[in-house]
Amino acid sequence: MNTVGHLINGEIVTTGDRKQDVFNPATGEVSKQVALATKETVEAAIATAQAAYPQWRSTPLGKRAAVMYRFRQLLEENADKICQMIGEEHGKIHHDAAGELQRGIENVEYACGIAQLLKGEHSRNTGPDIDSWSEFQP
Repeated sequence: MNTVGHLINGEIVTTGDRKQDVFNPATGEVSKQVALATKETVEAAIATAQAAYPQWRSTPLGKRAAVMYRFRQLLEENADKICQMIGEEHGKIHHDAAGELQRGIENVEYACGIAQLLKGEHSRNTGPDIDSWSEFQP
């Protein structure tokens, strides 16, 4: 039986003995199990996220957008596999799963362009440790 773990700091972690069955709603069969997080697992995930935040916070908007564009590309490249997972986890037919995925991709595309919407007279992190200001002079 395939066990789904937790992605923490780039590694799949499955700690503790507790697992929960994941049922395919279309068939009623158990398709996999998910590892239930221990308190320590949750604390490790939080600590990892907190440690990563300062670097992400200082990442220029263009590089953040590049991460989102890559995410969109991965979603598109793996669409069939993702649709299959949606079907297994939610009982949706492929056509409905594809529609759900497409809506998700559209949200990611919006996030790709959000950096431009964040610009005003002052833009933070236009480059590494660089902020920019715009001044209108007639």
